[in-house]
Amino acid sequence: MITSADNPQIRHIIRLNTKARARREAGCFAVEGIRIFREVPPALREQVYVSETFMREHGEVLGEVSAEVVADRLFPKMCDTQTPQGILTVARMPQYTREQLLGREGTAPLVLLLEDLQDPGNVGTILRTAEGAGVTGVFLSSRTADIFSPKVIRSTMGSVFRVPFRQEPDLEELAAWLAGRNVVSYAAHLAGTAAYTEPDYRGGTAFFIGNEGSGLSETLSGAAACRIRIPMEGQVESLNAAVSAAVLLYEAHRQRSAG
Repeated sequence: MITSADNPQIRHIIRLNTKARARREAGCFAVEGIRIFREVPPALREQVYVSETFMREHGEVLGEVSAEVVADRLFPKMCDTQTPQGILTVARMPQYTREQLLGREGTAPLVLLLEDLQDPGNVGTILRTAEGAGVTGVFLSSRTADIFSPKVIRSTMGSVFRVPFRQEPDLEELAAWLAGRNVVSYAAHLAGTAAYTEPDYRGGTAFFIGNEGSGLSETLSGAAACRIRIPMEGQVESLNAAVSAAVLLYEAHRQRSAG
């Protein structure tokens, strides 16, 4: 049992929770809770930690998985949440190629590209929505909120382990790469000339979603094949980024489901 706050494992977990650089260097991240413990693929499971009370009252949740027991008074120090459930998993970061984000051969890719989104809740919610709408992959700019931060991970509700994603340093080059694979890109933009319901999304499709405050950069929106807009009534100028992504993705889902 871990009984000292100076234990290097506890210090390591705290760094994983608070520093993106520590997560990148270690190639792993921490996730809390019973549900997400069950979501972590065994191949990505690095280590599991449980509190004394959890082991005594819910140890059967672990099944055949071994875990490090941590003293009750110390376990909260390892956690990012205010009321931890008593179980924490360290998982290795999944890695994907660009081709994997296009889905299975013979199917039309449905891709999201996120440029510089800053709100962790937005990023996590978008990844969860992407899974629900049948997205094949999500690309993120290098300045988008760290997908492995605790808040993003919680917001994904496990989708982080099921939706392929990849960070890209050069989005313009990526846009050209997608075009070369017959994926038509659509920029969600206030100056869009077409309503979002007009294009046909049954073929290879990529939606570009921009920063919460400034939207898409002119460079990236100019690289898209088409600018589309979500009509607004009243005095509302735009929707939340996660809501916009959901509207677009489910229009594509509707079209594809209808054949």
